[in-house]
This record gives sequence, C-alpha cells and structure tokens, in this order.
Amino acid sequence: MKSILTALALVIAALPAQAALSGFYDSAEQIGTILSSAAVADALRQAPIGHVANTGTRADGAREWQVRTQECDLTVYLKPVPPQGVGKTTYELELGDACQ
Repeated sequence: MKSILTALALVIAALPAQAALSGFYDSAEQIGTILSSAAVADALRQAPIGHVANTGTRADGAREWQVRTQECDLTVYLKPVPPQGVGKTTYELELGDACQ
C-alpha cells in the first residue's frame, strides 16, 4: 500500500503546475483586457464608460461582459486562453452586438 501511495505522489509531482489566480485577480485580468482593447473603444465611439459587469458565461465557456456608456450597451465575450505550462490564464476578446 505504501508503494502505491509513493508511486501516486511521484506521478502527481511530475504533472505540470498550474498557477491559479484568485477570483479578484482573474476578474481584474478580464476587465483589463476589455479596457485595453482598441476595438472596444471604437465600438463605444470613445465615450466614457459608466458600467462594466459580468453577465454570465456562454455555452463554449466564454465569459460575457456588458460595457455601458450613456448611449450604448456593448456585449463583449472573453475566451479563456490557458497558459502553456506555468502561468496565468489570459483572455481573447470577441465583440458581441455592436452599438447602434
């Protein structure tokens, strides 16, 4: 039994480590991706942002965010991009419905 546990411990130790961010830092990463996007700025017509909110998750795992200005509600999707090896998850941005 002891040899099985030792073998299991060695297998687990050999697996690549995954860095996990807290929910706060992960959502900050997502918001930073949205706010640093030139595509989002252009879609919002460079208007000041009044509200940014996470509104759910799509079936494919993309996070859905709503970005509001005084005259526009823009839906933005963030697809998680896991790190290759150790590191944090980053996000690829996709614009949803554009402002009218």
